[in-house]
Amino acid sequence: MSHAIRRASELALDETTVTVLRAALKTTADEIVQAIIDEVPPYANALSGRMGGTIRRAVRTALGHYLDLASGKATGGDAGDAAYELGRGEVRDGRSMDALLSAYRVGARVAWRCLAAGAVPAGLPAAEVAKFAELTFAYIDELSAASAAGHADELAARGRAHERHLEHLARDILADASPDVLLASVQRAGWQPPVSLTAVLLPAAQARPAYRALDPSTLVLDDLPDATGVLLVPDADRSLLLRQLTGRTAVVGPARPWTRASASYARAVRARSLSSDIRDTEDHLPELVLSADMDALADLRARALAPLRTLPAATAQRLEETLRAWLLHQGRREEVAAELFVHPQTVRYRMSQLRELFPGLASPHGVLELTLAVGLRVS
Repeated sequence: MSHAIRRASELALDETTVTVLRAALKTTADEIVQAIIDEVPPYANALSGRMGGTIRRAVRTALGHYLDLASGKATGGDAGDAAYELGRGEVRDGRSMDALLSAYRVGARVAWRCLAAGAVPAGLPAAEVAKFAELTFAYIDELSAASAAGHADELAARGRAHERHLEHLARDILADASPDVLLASVQRAGWQPPVSLTAVLLPAAQARPAYRALDPSTLVLDDLPDATGVLLVPDADRSLLLRQLTGRTAVVGPARPWTRASASYARAVRARSLSSDIRDTEDHLPELVLSADMDALADLRARALAPLRTLPAATAQRLEETLRAWLLHQGRREEVAAELFVHPQTVRYRMSQLRELFPGLASPHGVLELTLAVGLRVS
């Protein structure tokens, strides 16, 4: 409290004046508390009962430190520490710093009025009265600053704790934790569960910047392996979400009930492993289905396309391309020819070969196997 100490060094209250002022401390403290109750609405109910007694003792302690300072017997450090803790306590009680500063202003006014009323009759010289006033308000200013620092530090600490709880919740969701674990994490984080969550996978460096454009209830993790970040977006409007992610290297999973959002994350991860070009997993469901079990797909291809292995490689490749186009275009010869850039007669000739090689083309089950076999190439 350097400014107040400097003011105190310029003031010399004699012992008689200090004794008179100390005798009035309880009355002064009570008047300060009553004025705060009357003039600062957030404290109307907070200063009653046991809390009121605690605050009155705190005010008397602060006034006592002040008189020690004014008489050159203290540095004011204890009062500054108490003011710092008061600021922290205001955060815990849910009050803003504005309310506390208003209380300080009211307290300064009442304290000066009461203390001056005692100091002047006790014989404080007129020249010292102005210094006494300056000390009073310098002291209150520095108490206010200490409280503001405590308030800010407590808010920052709570913000960090809240962020850690949110991150822990996000990890529990991605780990597909049990409902009991998830609900406990939700309560710790103070997070309101949505109906659904949509997982967005993107580079870790883009996670926080992207989050700023999204619903503030979005959960964020930016320290996953391989420098990966994930956003869990609540009740997302999918088309809007995709627009908000324009320009970012993002993969958007499906919307899932919030307790099952791990499935959305898993699909986004698998889509990214399948191709770096996938952005919206909903646009690539066939590829994702066919790639769900690559070993099974390889076995299916080997069995279903075995007749082609008897042919020269170039011939087998041409016939497989023709078979794929024929299946996808449902046998429409003109469309198959247009896709392959060949004459329709060429398509007719190749299909004659394929029907000889694949008798299963005449059965629904055979068509299903061949469609799956040629639907996605296995590297």
